[in-house]
Amino acid sequence: MKILCNELFGQNLQRIRNSCQLTQEQTVAKLQVLGSPLSRSTYSLIELGRGNIYISDLVGLKEIFNVEYEEFFRNIPASR
Repeated sequence: MKILCNELFGQNLQRIRNSCQLTQEQTVAKLQVLGSPLSRSTYSLIELGRGNIYISDLVGLKEIFNVEYEEFFRNIPASR
């Protein structure tokens, strides 16, 4: 199952990653250790709000970044 991403989700993801002082490459490498086949180019699209993310990858990112799920969805309005 995938989550349809948007620009705000991508900005939150980038903010969280930067606060952890990780590059996209380091983040993807950590996800791959957890079993994700995600590539850096696909991850980049997610941060740009142009790609979708598998829920399993979001679970992995929560573990890697050590944040609550709410952080990924901060300031995203309920309406489209």
